[in-house]
Amino acid sequence: QVQLVESGGGLVQPGGSLRLSCTASRSTLSIYVMSWYRQAPGKERELVARITPGGLTNYADFLEGRFTISRDNAKNTVYLQMNSLKADDTAVYYCSAGTLSRAEYWGQGLQVTVSS
Repeated sequence: QVQLVESGGGLVQPGGSLRLSCTASRSTLSIYVMSWYRQAPGKERELVARITPGGLTNYADFLEGRFTISRDNAKNTVYLQMNSLKADDTAVYYCSAGTLSRAEYWGQGLQVTVSS
């Protein structure tokens, strides 16, 4: 069992930045594909970004290069740097650990609100 704890969310103005962190309870984080998903009110959960154990990344097309996912295996932590935030980025963001085909573990979710 892996527990994931997210931090770094909150309220930010349009155009601002936030960095989300997700720390795992076990030192085996390095073996998992780590992903960030988000779910906006009334919408389905969608993949934002993922990073493989070897550091390969892929991103949702709608991001247009504004977000960056990274991982520090020594700290059992994965990050999501979010820049040029828009109101449409408002959602609950979830961290997950798993494989390329399936998320096995989930964090509790983190509210990100982009508003002036």
